[in-house]
Amino acid sequence: MPFALLSVHDKTGLPELATGLTAAGYELVASGGTARVLREAGLSVRDVAEVTGAPEMLGGRVKTLHPAIAGGILARRNLRHLADLEQHGITPIDVVVCNLYPFAETVAREVPGEQPEDRELRCVEEIDIGGVTLLRAAAKNFESVVVVCDPARYADLLASLPAGGPDVAARRALALAAFRHTAAYDAAIAAWMSAEVAADVAPTTDTDADADADDALPARIVVRAERVQTLRYGENPHQSAALYRPEGAAPRWRQLGGKELSYNNLVDLEAAWPMPQGFAEPAVAIVKHTNPCGLAVGPTLEHAFERALAADPQSAFGSIVAVNRPVTAAFVRALGPLFVEILAAPAFDDDALALLATKKKNARLMQALPTLATDGLGGLELRLLGDGLLVQTCDPMDDDATDFRVVSERAPSAAEIADLAFAWQVAAHVKSNAIVLAKAGAAVGVGAGQMSRVDAVELAVRRAGAHAAGSVLASDAFFPFPDGVQAAAAAGVTAVVQPGGSMRDEQVIEAANRLGLAMWFTGRRHFRH
Repeated sequence: MPFALLSVHDKTGLPELATGLTAAGYELVASGGTARVLREAGLSVRDVAEVTGAPEMLGGRVKTLHPAIAGGILARRNLRHLADLEQHGITPIDVVVCNLYPFAETVAREVPGEQPEDRELRCVEEIDIGGVTLLRAAAKNFESVVVVCDPARYADLLASLPAGGPDVAARRALALAAFRHTAAYDAAIAAWMSAEVAADVAPTTDTDADADADDALPARIVVRAERVQTLRYGENPHQSAALYRPEGAAPRWRQLGGKELSYNNLVDLEAAWPMPQGFAEPAVAIVKHTNPCGLAVGPTLEHAFERALAADPQSAFGSIVAVNRPVTAAFVRALGPLFVEILAAPAFDDDALALLATKKKNARLMQALPTLATDGLGGLELRLLGDGLLVQTCDPMDDDATDFRVVSERAPSAAEIADLAFAWQVAAHVKSNAIVLAKAGAAVGVGAGQMSRVDAVELAVRRAGAHAAGSVLASDAFFPFPDGVQAAAAAGVTAVVQPGGSMRDEQVIEAANRLGLAMWFTGRRHFRH
């Protein structure tokens, strides 16, 4: 009589599968929870402990890790291996059905009030050992053993039983699915543990950054992703596109309304969401082509939106609007007739959703989920090249303005300090070369992605118009020449924040002093290519 071993966390379709296997003449062997479900369904099943002759141990950590199980799965159906099984009283296992503890879902789940050490223990306990061993062993021996790790495959397995089970090609495909499943599982564990280790490592200083580079960047990166959504097309209609997500990872967004998301929508959404989140006050970002054309804070979202829109109302048409507070009906009314591609928020109240359904029925409404704050790549940013993968640690916008250095003769006033800190934070989200003019907690002019820094200044000044007078300026990198500072002063800019570090810093500072500007050096740049 052929044997089928069943050990699954996800019990979907389990009784139906087991009933079909029993009808086809298989004897069922199952671990604790799986065996209980099968008995409740009225099926006859042997416990793993009965087969191994050893009880479950360590609170269930050890169940299937035994030669009677591993040998029954790994034995090839040749005379030498079968003789070994007979010598040791081991029965061959012909079918293995197994899926794993939900590790990625466990990591993504937030438990209110949970302490870090309790969270770590909870995650560690969801690292499956026996299940991974079963899958890998059965997949390795696919010529003799059928391995199934996905309930969606149960129907195909049952349909093949009258003909003697899946053929070799189908077994090989099932084995591949099992290896992909365990690879993604290990990748999720490695990513989580990388993040945990990174959190325990103190930031390196400039002097030891090179020596400790290997601590921040792993020697090997494994990313397994599954296609979760096919998109209409890519950046252009002649390009195919789809959204992939690391296997087992939870979604980061919930769409509450509007049209389907496009490739460009998703790129813009990824860029827009962090922009308002770094501010304690209500904040609104209006984004086009991954750059903010408006960003402001205010006492309410409505007030912040009005000020953000004023920076560049023309470019705001067809924009992505991201906020850091729940959307209310009052905010929807404040949007007025503006055509919005995406509205992204931590939440939407019922009145807002009802109003949006009538006034902006095509706008894609995106609610951020708790998993949005979960970094599944261990604090790393990845970018594909033609012959490889560029990897860097993330660029946190955690600069402390109290550490910035006044290099000009005139120190910035209290009002200028507040605006300089605001402009510096906005500039970190703008594509280089990046210039941001700001006044009273609002960006009034943005120059993004220009080939020269003075061009970026002139573009930001032109966008700001009359609002440039009395504004401050943030530059994501140093000024290589005094011309950018001179153009800003001519437009009425009163203070500048920049990283410094140019070979012509003294000339730039001299120009600032001559023009009466206050200037901060941050000592840190925020390029965004």
